[in-house]
Amino acid sequence: MIRYVESFFAGVVPLTLLLIIAGCGATRPLVQLPSKLKGHKKPLQTSRPFNVAHRGSNGELPEETAPAYMRAIDKGADFIETDILPTRDGVLICHHDVILDDTTNIKDHPEFAGRQRTYTVQGIKTTGFFVGGDPNSKTTQRFSFRDQQKIPDITFEEYISIALDAPRVVGIYPEIKNPEHINAHVKWPDGKKFEDVFVDILKKYGYKGSYLSKDWMEKPCFVQSFAPTSLIHISKQTDLPLIFLIDDVTTTTPDTNQTYAEITSDEYFDYIRQYCVGIGPWKDTIVPVGANNYLELPTDLIARAHAHDLQVHPYTYRLENTYLHYDFHQDAYNEYDFWIHKMGIDGLFTEFPGSLHQYQEWTAPLNSKGSYKIRKGH
Repeated sequence: MIRYVESFFAGVVPLTLLLIIAGCGATRPLVQLPSKLKGHKKPLQTSRPFNVAHRGSNGELPEETAPAYMRAIDKGADFIETDILPTRDGVLICHHDVILDDTTNIKDHPEFAGRQRTYTVQGIKTTGFFVGGDPNSKTTQRFSFRDQQKIPDITFEEYISIALDAPRVVGIYPEIKNPEHINAHVKWPDGKKFEDVFVDILKKYGYKGSYLSKDWMEKPCFVQSFAPTSLIHISKQTDLPLIFLIDDVTTTTPDTNQTYAEITSDEYFDYIRQYCVGIGPWKDTIVPVGANNYLELPTDLIARAHAHDLQVHPYTYRLENTYLHYDFHQDAYNEYDFWIHKMGIDGLFTEFPGSLHQYQEWTAPLNSKGSYKIRKGH
């Protein structure tokens, strides 16, 4: 049930009232709440790079939907990753874009044609159907060459429930999306910020603890953001491990307007490691790609991050030939081998977690010692 569309400026209704209203008019059942089943679950593996399902098994099913996350768990993902945005009434949902145009069927509803808005997001004037409150839209694939079925979206709490109901320990990896824009346009009671509401939900479901602590191993969670000030704000409310996302070399940080060179300097790594256990860079900035689609010489980003005791979780790995550079000969296993064994990364954001899991079971099965260990961070 997508709670979408209109502007960001509407006030916030109490969540309890919203859920009551939603329950009365629901067209589908909510995802099951966390199970109360007792017994030992297979723990999270920490002996090989983390398999992070980017927006679920997004290569197979529409991103950030319950089926995509359930498929990712079934296929062996260690973590299911999501992007969090609020609706106009303050409910946190799983959705990547601040507009609905590219990943929902909102354009199939002419009755909403008048609800397009224009805002400046990260310095770019953006026109579209902004996340708000439409109960009829459904999520679709953003790429036309993937399965185009339409599936309802889910809330942040439903996403958490999927992870907690998994038959083994599965971590969550939520990104707080566009916090500087959201905080300018969405207002919560008692002066709370987007980050505060986000952390409150994590605490409600028992997510706490520093990296590899007993509490963290029971309910693993990485929190990620491109906005360093947002991560610093969150670090004052929880000891969960934080990941600083790094965009293209031409893109500045959305909140502090710092350049790629500035935020990947040794001085900045010294600074950010006080708050974060790792970085999440776009893989093509670590190893640049030439105009002929062949890899160029790797940068020293991974080595320098590791020297500052920071993990490195690059994004995004896809199976389609469009995304496989010629060096890999149209074979995703060659790409995994390059990044895991030659570059020495600590985790991968993949849209095909089943493929990565099969590769890791083939090269470093969990019943063996493996050939490497996850870096501990700090």
